[in-house]
Amino acid sequence: MTKLSVNINKPALLRNSRGSDFPNLLKIAQDCERFGADGITVHPRPDERHIRYADIPVLRRNLKTEFNIEGYPSKDWMDLVLENKAHQATLVPDPPKALTSDSGWDTEKHFDFLVDVLTEFKNAGIRSSLFMENDFHKIDLAKKAGADRIELYTGPYAMNYIADQDKAVLDYVSAAKHAVSIGLEINAGHDLNLENLKFFSDSISELKEVSIGHALWVDAIYLGLENVIPMYKRLLV
Repeated sequence: MTKLSVNINKPALLRNSRGSDFPNLLKIAQDCERFGADGITVHPRPDERHIRYADIPVLRRNLKTEFNIEGYPSKDWMDLVLENKAHQATLVPDPPKALTSDSGWDTEKHFDFLVDVLTEFKNAGIRSSLFMENDFHKIDLAKKAGADRIELYTGPYAMNYIADQDKAVLDYVSAAKHAVSIGLEINAGHDLNLENLKFFSDSISELKEVSIGHALWVDAIYLGLENVIPMYKRLLV
């Protein structure tokens, strides 16, 4: 079964909006685990507009499921991941002020940089994943650079799903099969939701993990977090 990692950036943003510790981020993460999440994802950004660097050690000490830290591999971010021994480091090519992740790595342009970063994670025993698009050549270079997994950027899939779901998923199926054939494992994330997740998961049998934040928290406003996490999990069976 594909694992569900819940991204908790949105409740962190809500907490920060009032300058207090309400809602308490650790309690939210632990409740996500209690309601069935297989892991917790955070994406700390330099401006700490949602996840704060100080949140990371607290979460790492207390969570029982897998802890995935996403982000651009700056020195500060690298130190944070290495010091807290995340189970997985997901590298995204976001500039510092990006609103959200909206493209995959150009592994050709940044190959030498990625080799250095991925070697550090490998030496520390931390699984690495590169945020990627469906480009076979760039996926090949992700493997060559030393990545353990790739996370397929599913924004275009979600955008085109309603018009033609078979066409929307086609390139992802091919990219996943190619990646697995060269020894990479597959994650996916971005704009997956209760409407489009099952078709994506059913289409890509190699899928190890999905990371879902925005849509899940929007659904939780209407349906309740305790109901929504099992609803997402059932789509991944």
